Amino acid sequence: MIYKVFFQTSLTEVPVREHTQTVYVEAETINDVRKKLADRKYNIEFIQEINGKFLEYEKETKSLELENV
Repeated sequence: MIYKVFFQTSLTEVPVREHTQTVYVEAETINDVRKKLADRKYNIEFIQEINGKFLEYEKETKSLELENV
């Protein structure tokens, strides 16, 4: 499964929507995603599984680049 992870780069600052970044990760579960990204010290806001038409859209817009973790 492919997950889209919304995160902030700072653990010490309050999240601001305009600073939210995204990364795509292939994993079995949401817990696996968290484990894979644990060493990066991201302030993870939300993890969303993407599939179906949403996955097709992400591929079409060329914003889908899987992170190597």
